[in-house]
Amino acid sequence: MPLLDHFHAPLLARRPWESFHAFWAASIGEALNRLLPARYVAAIHSHLGSRVEADVAEWEETGNGGERVSGNGEQGGVAVQSYAPPQTSLTMSIAFPDDLEVRVLDMRDDAQLAAVIELASPGNKDRPETRRLFAAKCAAYLSRGVGLIILDIVTSAHFNLHNELIDVLRAGNAFALPEEAWLYTVAYRPARRGETSLVDLWPHPLTVGQPLPVLPLALRGDGVVAVDLEATYTQARQRSRM
Repeated sequence: MPLLDHFHAPLLARRPWESFHAFWAASIGEALNRLLPARYVAAIHSHLGSRVEADVAEWEETGNGGERVSGNGEQGGVAVQSYAPPQTSLTMSIAFPDDLEVRVLDMRDDAQLAAVIELASPGNKDRPETRRLFAAKCAAYLSRGVGLIILDIVTSAHFNLHNELIDVLRAGNAFALPEEAWLYTVAYRPARRGETSLVDLWPHPLTVGQPLPVLPLALRGDGVVAVDLEATYTQARQRSRM
């Protein structure tokens, strides 16, 4: 099925992009679990919105006498002495980026991260700080040898997160996509050859109305698997009745 524009009318008002992206991430995860060696498991991770998992009020919530109670209370719980940090005069504002990822975990290695597919959201692209944070997160994956695919079909913000990543890595304009290519997908394979650390790239500009490619997803230290974006996209459209 051809790629649709999920971020403008008529689809946006009737079919929220968050719902479709969740279907697509699940389809990708299911496809990977059919292909991956037994030691690996694909799992979906999502966190949309600017809030962190716990806020300051939760951290500061204590019981009587400055103690936080954990466990089962009267049924045998242990009272844990809380720690009150010194008052600070430095508090900075930060925008926490959206996370919508398919993660591949190596179950033989304490569920260590082996590969990630990042599905870009409008919140990843709408401000310079969120674009930079997204790129920094991807750069951290690559520096740890984690295979990566960035999948960006967001038509509502004309910025290229791959190019932001190239800038963070200081790799040079030769590895950037054209500025007008704001729909794209790129696969990255970290590698070490001899004494040199390298990243292989498979960039693919995308176009609304055209099919999607098959990309290699590198597993940290253990080859690659094929990710058929067209097949998973088609399955997600069918399951979401789109």
